[in-house]
Amino acid sequence: MSAVTTLIGRHSPPGDRSGLGIVVILLLLTLLAAAVLLSLVSGPTGVGLKDLLAYIAGDIGNLDAQDRIILEAVRLPRTALGLLVGAGLGISGAMMQGLFRNPLADPGIVGVTSGAAFAAVCAIVLGGTVLAPLQSLFGHQFLPLMAFAGGLANTLLLYAIATRNGQTSTTALILSGIAIGAMSAAATGLLIFIADDRALRDITFWSLGSLGGATYAKVLAILPFILLVLASLPFVARGLDALVLGDAAAFHMGVPVQRLKRLSILAVAAACGATVAVAGSISFVGIVVPHLLRLAIGPSHRFLLPASAIGGAGLLLIADSIARTIAAPAELPIGIITAILGAPVFLILLLGRNGRAAMEGL
Repeated sequence: MSAVTTLIGRHSPPGDRSGLGIVVILLLLTLLAAAVLLSLVSGPTGVGLKDLLAYIAGDIGNLDAQDRIILEAVRLPRTALGLLVGAGLGISGAMMQGLFRNPLADPGIVGVTSGAAFAAVCAIVLGGTVLAPLQSLFGHQFLPLMAFAGGLANTLLLYAIATRNGQTSTTALILSGIAIGAMSAAATGLLIFIADDRALRDITFWSLGSLGGATYAKVLAILPFILLVLASLPFVARGLDALVLGDAAAFHMGVPVQRLKRLSILAVAAACGATVAVAGSISFVGIVVPHLLRLAIGPSHRFLLPASAIGGAGLLLIADSIARTIAAPAELPIGIITAILGAPVFLILLLGRNGRAAMEGL
């Protein structure tokens, strides 16, 4: 540790955490690699670590036919989906916290999650009746497409309400998000009330989140959205840093504030909508991971955004591995695991001095 500290201090001016940010990202990448290996070997039936490493090295014949099917058709797409979903949730949380200038802001504040949940429940409850033509048209992609469309629709409605004369008010975004989220939740509750037993079981499992049923088709469906969000990071990092000083100060520093807000909101909508569409509602990843990393490496979004993507992916893979093994051969919804892991950490942060200051800013 002293060698790392010396290296950071030698190349960074006082107060600069760039060296620390690089070190933390490298550590997170190492942990992510371990989480990937854990995800690939976790489950009620077995591909051992030794066999997996041999497979990665090219010794495919080391696995029997059944283990290869499990690895290639089940665990590889599930791990890839977990990487993308976790990265999307982590980036969304970091962007929202930077946009609202509050380290306790959550992606759900813009109504993406509630809109996606409402649309998904519509697909589950009404898919066999009112929405049957659409379900027959899109097949297995019907639920993910509905969830993404619902999240995007809520976000566009929120942005339209909060924007006047080309100016988007952060306060209006928060208050409108609360109102739209409440209306979506009420509509979701009404659908749950009229749902039958089969639909209720599907709704319960989906609302708690799961990577079960992961396929390469789902991976390819979410991949473009996450790649677009990752591509936007260099364009929003500097602006989010300047936005800490306020809209006016950021504007005078040459930051196109309204364009930055539009790009950030659309990026959050794309990432959250896509993740909710393929994995359901997964809590705490988007708020705890960026907040902890902000405490560790500082508020610079040049490091915070990629670190949040890596940390979110690693946390989700670890939570999914626990969900698959803790009650094997049954599988717990991953949202239960992330809540068990994330809620105590969130409470500790909330009760700290920085947490109390952040609550005063909401």
